[in-house]
Amino acid sequence: MFSFRTTPLLEQEDRVLRKGRVGVLCNQVAWHPDTGEYLFETLARRGNLVRIFTPEHALYGPMVPGVETLEVETVIETEQLAGLDALVIELQDVGSRYSNYTTLLYNLFKRLKNDDSELSVFLIDRINPCGRQIEGTLGIIGLPHRHGLTLGEVANMFYSELGARFPLHIIAAGAEAVNRELMAWTIPPFSDFSGLFTSNFYSGQCLWMGTNVSYGHGTNRPFEQFGAPWMEPLFDYPAQHGLQGWNDPACPVAHPGLHIRWTRFEPSYGIYSGQVCFGFQLMFIPGAAYHALNHALQWLRFLHDNCPEFTVENLNRYLEDATLMNYVQGRLEWDDTREYIKAEEQKWMRKSKKYTLYGDEPYRIK
Repeated sequence: MFSFRTTPLLEQEDRVLRKGRVGVLCNQVAWHPDTGEYLFETLARRGNLVRIFTPEHALYGPMVPGVETLEVETVIETEQLAGLDALVIELQDVGSRYSNYTTLLYNLFKRLKNDDSELSVFLIDRINPCGRQIEGTLGIIGLPHRHGLTLGEVANMFYSELGARFPLHIIAAGAEAVNRELMAWTIPPFSDFSGLFTSNFYSGQCLWMGTNVSYGHGTNRPFEQFGAPWMEPLFDYPAQHGLQGWNDPACPVAHPGLHIRWTRFEPSYGIYSGQVCFGFQLMFIPGAAYHALNHALQWLRFLHDNCPEFTVENLNRYLEDATLMNYVQGRLEWDDTREYIKAEEQKWMRKSKKYTLYGDEPYRIK
């Protein structure tokens, strides 16, 4: 049973919510301005909240006295759900399949389906900070790198494609004051998703996590800058190739949607902690068209061709695509790769129409 509801969670009259044993899966964004407290605090006052699930590194310690708190990463085990009549989910997704929250939701739905569970799931939907733009190719769980859906719409897709039968109820994003009054990144969904411009770069710059390049982790500009100690020799690349800087249209990594600045930074933690990294800051031009994944692929190929120290040992964990790996490693040209990505995006546009809940639809940059 699936339903899409346009009134707030606390106004729902379902008996499992009012009288049943309730669990909550949430992170730190589940703070509501209309109540001035976290969702689990509000539900706990009803007296039937028995368990809180929180993603890794989201919230710390006991949330409510007497209520069990469990930290989960990408899986909730069957026994951890035992005894629950309803599970309320409130997470701020970030519009990319890299997100652990997306994987957690998929694994949860798959488990409930395989267990023939009758657990009622209520998901409070939220605005996607990355908007409706899509990028990339379809991965293992059927989503492109940047999917353009809300978490509720992703849940709708998982539920349908898995053939699930447990009761799923999506609370519309517009039903809750938190979505009407706070911007989607006001409370960071995780520490490295720090603001508005993160959404412009995340679907591309996340790929550095599969390499030996820092994506700015441990700085105040994660995903907006990247580099490594061994990238210092790139400093004079433009001069050596007759270019007027990194933004010269003839430069292999120039992009009309942003400015590129040579920079240096020192991460306070993470890869290369305490070391000086040389690299680049990407500065988005407001209103300009920008395809973060395509640009990141061109950067990866550039480093592959120009930096012998560059490694991509874990990159396919994020790409999930042999064609894209072939391009990065010099076995395929960009024109062919771009046409392949275009075809995959068109495939996703057709597919995603079945799962949108709000009237507007995902789009691709042409």
